[in-house]
Amino acid sequence: MQEKSPLARALDVVRDLRRRCPWDRAQTRETLRPYLVEEVFELDHALSEGKPDAIREEVADLLLHLAWQFVLAEERREFTPEDVAADLEQKMRRRHPQLYDLGPPERWENLKRKERTRGVLDGLPPGLPDILLAYRLQERAATVGFDWPNAAGPLAKVREELGEVERQLTEDAADDPDVHSARAEEIGDLLFAVINLARKVGVQPGLALDRANRKFRDRIAAIERLALERRIDIQSAGLAALDSLWEEVKAHGRSSAETGA
Repeated sequence: MQEKSPLARALDVVRDLRRRCPWDRAQTRETLRPYLVEEVFELDHALSEGKPDAIREEVADLLLHLAWQFVLAEERREFTPEDVAADLEQKMRRRHPQLYDLGPPERWENLKRKERTRGVLDGLPPGLPDILLAYRLQERAATVGFDWPNAAGPLAKVREELGEVERQLTEDAADDPDVHSARAEEIGDLLFAVINLARKVGVQPGLALDRANRKFRDRIAAIERLALERRIDIQSAGLAALDSLWEEVKAHGRSSAETGA
């Protein structure tokens, strides 16, 4: 007897749950959506941690949710796993024409653009995180030639937008709603320009920011440890003392990196 595939086993689990568990039987696509989004974020976190056991667990949870979508579609007689696999195969053949004797290689975004029937910026999921949405909007615009030829353009744009922010900060009446709105707009433009610069130099801005967040979190934790060891109350220590601890932590981090510690 041929052993069932991992997906087939997952489908059997969901079908069984639908038959025997009232909670599972009551689930719909709408009720499952929040859990699916949560699982994707949990898998993303596990990937950022790089821990195989955690990644394995989260991949299993995501497989369960994919199995749910297959079973719900099966119950509605909408599509089957075979239909989805066929769609996937056709799409990958279109996007890798050089591998299947279908034509010369093309840029991934150019191939995807041919598949779109609406505007170049249409079709992006509205729930994308803001940083990723900005990155994808810029990527889409680049497919029709609306892009800087190199990193010098976006770098100059970052400087320009930073100047605009500086000018806005010199405005009086910071509590004026109009001034606040103008500042928010200029800071948004600056962030958009920085994301564009990251794209042009081949850096994923979301991953870069995640790395910066982790570094900041680690350094604050190190400051708290040092303060505890030295009986310093960080609540009342003041900026000068905290800044001194910060520089000490940074120096220790650099020396550890240089020695491989």
